[in-house]
Order: sequence, then structure tokens, then C-alpha cells
Amino acid sequence: MGMERLKEIAPFVREALHHTARVAKFLCFVHVCSTYLCGVAMLTGPSMLPTFNHGNIVLTETITKRLGRVGSGDVVVVRRPDEPRNVVCKRIKAVNGDAVSYLSDAETSSERETVVVPKGHLWVEGDNTHNSRDSRQFGAVPYAMVESRVFFVVWPPKDFRLIGSKVS
Repeated sequence: MGMERLKEIAPFVREALHHTARVAKFLCFVHVCSTYLCGVAMLTGPSMLPTFNHGNIVLTETITKRLGRVGSGDVVVVRRPDEPRNVVCKRIKAVNGDAVSYLSDAETSSERETVVVPKGHLWVEGDNTHNSRDSRQFGAVPYAMVESRVFFVVWPPKDFRLIGSKVS
């Protein structure tokens, strides 16, 4: 009786395993693509206004970072040094060895501070300098904390465009 029942369900088990293998292969493909090629990110907050609006969905790529070709003007997704679980989207203002001058507190004084970016680090700032938490607060970001470079806005359709490097 047991062997007959096993023979009856064998085709269903075989089909289930076949579909499970397909799903596993697809998930592996998605993982490899998002880790080594490109990914999708939804941007929130006002720090990158007017370049990006709250809710923009962008495409990011990791190849440029892996080749060591991320530089001034590129928009990148980085892990925050003070909160490594969080990622933020910022523009690279300076790379290792560059001197950066910025207002220490734009709201209360006009005193400027100058910092030389250490080797292996990047200086990142939001395009909306009056409403951005960036390297001016948490310092230079180690290059290893760069996740990817933003290269395309895909949503909403009215903002659909390629993102280049804007050095300012």
C-alpha cells in the first residue's frame, strides 16, 4: 500500500522540485545582478533636491565602484559612517587628497572650515546643502562604504533621465 501511494505522488513531487529549482535559480540570478551589476533604489527625503525628488526610483550600478572610477560629481549610494545600517544618496564633492571648505554651521555663523580628505575616503554632500546630513556632520566616508553609483531615474515618468557627473 505504501509503495503504490509513493508512485502516485512521485510526479507531483518531481514537478514541485523542478519549480523550486527554477525559483532558486531565478533568486540566485537576481542576487548576482543586484550585487555585482545594478540595482534599484527609492530615494526619500529632501537632501538631494532639486536633483532628485522624494520618492524618485533610480537605477544604480556597482561596476564603476569596483573599477575604482567613482569620482567628484558622481551621485552615489553610501552607508552612513555614523549609522552603518542606513544608506544615503549623496554627491561626491571631493576625493582623497582634495581640500574641502564648508560652512561649519550655515544657520548660526559664516565661519568656514577646511578639511583635507584622507586617503581612501570621499567627501559627500547633498545637493540641498541647507537640509542635508552629510560629510559636514559625519566626516569623510571610507571608499569601502560606497554601495553603488546612481545612473538613471526611472520613476516617476516625468523625471525619466540619465544622471551624469555634475562637478560644482
